[in-house]
Amino acid sequence: MSIVTDPVENDNPRVVVGGVDTHADVHVAAVIDTVGRELGAESFPTTPAGYRALMAFIVSFGQVLRLGIEGTGAYGAGLCRAVRDAGLEVVEVDRPDRKARRFQGKNDTIDAYAAARAALSGTACGTPKTRDGNVEMIRVLRVAHTSAIKARAVALTQLKAVIKTAPEPLRGQLRELDGVKLIDRCVGLRPTRGPAPTPSPRAKRPPRPGRLDDPTAATKAALATLARRIRILDDELRELNDDLDILVAETAPTLLNLFGVGTDVAGQLLVTAGDNPERLASSAAFAALCGVSPIPASSGKTTRHRLNRGGDRRANCALYRITLCRLAHDERTRAYQHRRAAEQKTNPEIIRCLKRAIAREVYRAIREDFKNCPKPLDRP
Repeated sequence: MSIVTDPVENDNPRVVVGGVDTHADVHVAAVIDTVGRELGAESFPTTPAGYRALMAFIVSFGQVLRLGIEGTGAYGAGLCRAVRDAGLEVVEVDRPDRKARRFQGKNDTIDAYAAARAALSGTACGTPKTRDGNVEMIRVLRVAHTSAIKARAVALTQLKAVIKTAPEPLRGQLRELDGVKLIDRCVGLRPTRGPAPTPSPRAKRPPRPGRLDDPTAATKAALATLARRIRILDDELRELNDDLDILVAETAPTLLNLFGVGTDVAGQLLVTAGDNPERLASSAAFAALCGVSPIPASSGKTTRHRLNRGGDRRANCALYRITLCRLAHDERTRAYQHRRAAEQKTNPEIIRCLKRAIAREVYRAIREDFKNCPKPLDRP
């Protein structure tokens, strides 16, 4: 670790900028001054004591202008909270450019200095999400909700695949059933088994069941297991949906009142905006975050825009679902579609225009909701 040892005058303290490369167990912090000179770098554990030591290390070099942290939504989330609580300005830093990595090489110290330079130059200027309110609660519940939906779909697909290859007459009994009736019938299946083996007197596990008699018995056991798994996941989804309905309705009533917006879509859009949507300066910034802002692609005498393939693709999908709902059921949206079609616009172009307009409407609704939404410390 190399440290510049220029003296710091008491009446004219040195101004410094910090950068942090975050990892699961260790964070690497680096410090530069306002002209880009490297002042020092050091590693710290990802614990509350480590966070305090990291901030003390950066502050020891002078007055901190700002701190750039890479991965504020993942490994750096805990550090970001600690730094913000300490009153320091934090900016979110993207990972270094691949071209720069090829020329400069890569290690944790190099990445930490790159984060500091990005924070100093203004290349990194995004405000991290605070992750301390209703939206963070919605986000973590949606993680469990999404995984439960995927697991249920997998279990249901496997159950139907087993039925297709099941021996007769079991296949004939189940092939015409679907939905709740199919699950109920499969849960009630009882495979035939032989006598249970004699347990060992020293065995610590419960006695094992008897051996399955034939392929039909094994198929029944598999179907009953998959059906019970689906029932458990259904119960989990009901509980999660109840919690999400309450939280989303409390957090964003204006957003929920928009045409085509339900709990699932509103939850995703809130997660994308974060607990502090004021970090998004305008509806254009929100549209770029959702990947629905047009990208200039002009050259010479050609003036055009292209599709934005960046941004949060889940938020983009949520806006797409709103668009499809309005195209199917909203007369105003359908009239707009017919008018733009008469101007020789294709359906994909019309949908992109609609998503941009809906993003503007969603942004206004979210900002309105967060003016009235109580903060966690304000609740009784």
